[in-house]
Amino acid sequence: MKIGKKEKSGQLYKAILQLQNEEECYEFFQDLCTVAELRSMEQRFEVASLLDDGMIYNEILERTGASSATISRVNRSLNYGTGAYVRLFSRIKDKKP
Repeated sequence: MKIGKKEKSGQLYKAILQLQNEEECYEFFQDLCTVAELRSMEQRFEVASLLDDGMIYNEILERTGASSATISRVNRSLNYGTGAYVRLFSRIKDKKP
């Protein structure tokens, strides 16, 4: 389910776009989120990256400790979501030497 424009605050997303480097990003999210929230987001991103690389569920589960439900949800977002993962992974791969 996508978040409707009336349900979200654009301020947070605009603020994130103002971060200038990885250190600022790290510090901002450390202040914004609990350790558990950060770890959850980091884990989901790692799962998405591994799925994008073609790794299978069981290998991802062993490597990340993510539940099969989390892996399935991330896979659904990767394949049927807004396309944000695909765009981001493409940009990351384009920047690799």
